[in-house]
Amino acid sequence: MADSRRTDAVLLLVALVWGSSYLSAQTATSALPVLVVLFARYALSALACLGLVAAGRGTERKRGSGLRLRSLWRLRTLWTREEVRAGLPLGVTQAAVLVVETYGVAHTTAANAGLIISLTIVLTPLLDRAGHPGGLPPAFYAAAGVCVLAVGLLMSGNGFHAPRLGDLLMLGAALVRAVHVALVGRLTSGRPIRPLHLTTLQTVIGTALFLPAAAPDLSALGRADTGTWTQLLYLALFCSVFAFLAQTWAVQRTSASRASLLLGTEPIWAAAIGIALGGERLTALTALGATLMVTGTYWGQSVERAHRARRLALGRVSPPPPLPVPSLGAVPPDPPVGP
Repeated sequence: MADSRRTDAVLLLVALVWGSSYLSAQTATSALPVLVVLFARYALSALACLGLVAAGRGTERKRGSGLRLRSLWRLRTLWTREEVRAGLPLGVTQAAVLVVETYGVAHTTAANAGLIISLTIVLTPLLDRAGHPGGLPPAFYAAAGVCVLAVGLLMSGNGFHAPRLGDLLMLGAALVRAVHVALVGRLTSGRPIRPLHLTTLQTVIGTALFLPAAAPDLSALGRADTGTWTQLLYLALFCSVFAFLAQTWAVQRTSASRASLLLGTEPIWAAAIGIALGGERLTALTALGATLMVTGTYWGQSVERAHRARRLALGRVSPPPPLPVPSLGAVPPDPPVGP
């Protein structure tokens, strides 16, 4: 019982950290150009991941003995062909997610960003089913409809008006994120891919992609104050590296359904933190939109999981592949939302 509570607490902490990432990103982009924030976040995450890979290599060397074992270790720690084939396109799509998402966060509220991005939960099964026989049950589309209504209410704010740029960008980010998640499942299913090594490759690719775009404004990092650097380090080390490791540890000790339930509280934390710490207002329309969004995503997720379980029991589909939260540096075994 104590172990179960500890695991649940870790998963809730991961959800809270991811939920807080929207306000952190919004704060960082208010002080630095978006592309500089993205480069710094990727670069710091890449350094941390490379450090973990190096630490693992050192530990393995201590355990082994003799030239043969060390040679085998060198071969095993290199990125495999499967990891490179998956990591290259996934590094690009992950960077695309972060570009659209971070620009979106910079132009809307942290609460709206965290809630709208959770559309990924209902968009991913639609994309993942493309080209496969058998459709999703009507209840899933009803849940998706609830989410669409929720987005409309969230965009309305104090009253119905033209959608804000940030909200539209977050819609785009949810779609790109769903494409990324579906692509991860197709590229990693049934292949011997090590999550940490794939994550490290993705962060290195992202760093290389953002460096040329951010180069003209990199001097701004030298002028950034302590608060801004704190936000950058928090985004990289806590919202990416720590969350990945903590979730990997916790998911191995509980069921996928329970993990999804706890990690699915991320948009709730995003809204709560945006209101409590970011001074954002919760109007009647946005409160209703937030309630409908959380309800719709949980409903859609449960319907899709039950549908997949029935088809699996009938032998019509293979077991689901590990799908990631498409937040920077995370490749966890189940598909809840992350930054």
